Amino acid sequence: MKQFIIVLWAMLALLSMGACTDETIGVSITDGMSSVIEDSSFVLTGHSVLNDRVLMRTSTKMLGALHADGFGTISAEAVTMWMPAVSIDTTGVKAEWIDSCRLKLRMPYRNGFTGDSLAPMRLSVYRLNKALPTPIYSDFDPTDYYDSDDLLATESYSPTSGWLEIGSSYVTGSMVNDTVRVISVPMPVELGRELFSTYVADPSKFSTPKAFADIFPGIYIANSYGSGHVLNIKATELDVYYRKLDKKDDGTDTIYPAQVQSYLASTPEVVSNNIIHFNMDDAITSMVNSGEALIVAPAGYEVQVRFPIQDIIDKYQANIGTSQSVINELSLELPVSVPLTQYDIQPPTHLLMVKTSKKDQFINGDSLTNNKDSFYATYDATTRTYAFTGLRNYILNILNNQGGIATDDDFNFTITPVDVTNYTYSSSYYYGGSTTVVTKISPMVSRPAIARLLLDKAKIKITYSKQIVD
Repeated sequence: MKQFIIVLWAMLALLSMGACTDETIGVSITDGMSSVIEDSSFVLTGHSVLNDRVLMRTSTKMLGALHADGFGTISAEAVTMWMPAVSIDTTGVKAEWIDSCRLKLRMPYRNGFTGDSLAPMRLSVYRLNKALPTPIYSDFDPTDYYDSDDLLATESYSPTSGWLEIGSSYVTGSMVNDTVRVISVPMPVELGRELFSTYVADPSKFSTPKAFADIFPGIYIANSYGSGHVLNIKATELDVYYRKLDKKDDGTDTIYPAQVQSYLASTPEVVSNNIIHFNMDDAITSMVNSGEALIVAPAGYEVQVRFPIQDIIDKYQANIGTSQSVINELSLELPVSVPLTQYDIQPPTHLLMVKTSKKDQFINGDSLTNNKDSFYATYDATTRTYAFTGLRNYILNILNNQGGIATDDDFNFTITPVDVTNYTYSSSYYYGGSTTVVTKISPMVSRPAIARLLLDKAKIKITYSKQIVD
């Protein structure tokens, strides 16, 4: 009965006083019986580390070339293998009735490029002569993987030269429509006929990407002229246009023109790679040399930090003593400033914070964050902060499984820019609504990005409750 009264008084005090806390150690709110405590007195330290060789784990492609004062000179080309169509329309179709084929490069209508929207440029598409290696990195040299004589197409383009198209987004799921801008590259009609004839002769060649690579290993998309922008290519496919013999409603034969089918697509399941050449501006080098913690993408800088987890644990244990306690939350709010650059290059949309010892395993394994040794945060442009929440399991693991003693592995984290892929699906058949889940986290190659992490202003906050029970 006495314990019941103590708990009742604690609940009444919480309701009447709200969050009675301060920035360091909070005060008791029920005459020493129950306390809600926040502590944000901890210091985060770190430094920039060069990350100029990125492992690609995404079908997103950067394409183009750009110089931006305060950032540097960057060029991006791409190689990709193909995911073939499971089946090809052959009923009433002949190889000679294939009229054309086009390589479609789809970029987001908004934020689909960085640079000058009107700068004219030209791309060239080459046929690969062998399958791409795996793993494959941003410093990949395609020289031995194509012949200059195997040029399939060239095309002039700018970010505003393509047409607008509304279609289902591969990234967010088939239920979500996106507006994209499409750059269409005419490809040799002979390629479409070759693919059609190969399928008719042996459909098994289209059964897997590996089998298909025996007949068509992939393409290399190179910059062949101009500078001024880089594109964010979210989807790549090869569409084939053909005529088809079919029946009219009255049963008579007719040939229907302008049929189209996507024969090939670049997807996360096949080997794909961005080839990045990046000469960073002297301003970036100067900031790094002066000790600034810089995030630069793609293939630029990441930041290694020392998270003061032992200080947090020691202070927490000293304060609770023999009292009963519950850790409610551990979080990191990381403010940034945006260096001045030409074209107003912005911070990465997402940052990954992962134990340094597990970073390669995370990237190589195509992992998702587990809130124990890896976390991600989304940039808030209004507050200019990244908020890493959900670190509770991280501290609980050390308290419960390591006796409250952190190892070097627990202290050292790498903060690196990433692209996050989501999938959105209907969460209720009857009531509507949707749910979005993260399906992929990969090194950032979607656009140029830069941010200065203000580590001295970072706010690490632990919130916990303690109660003295007689």
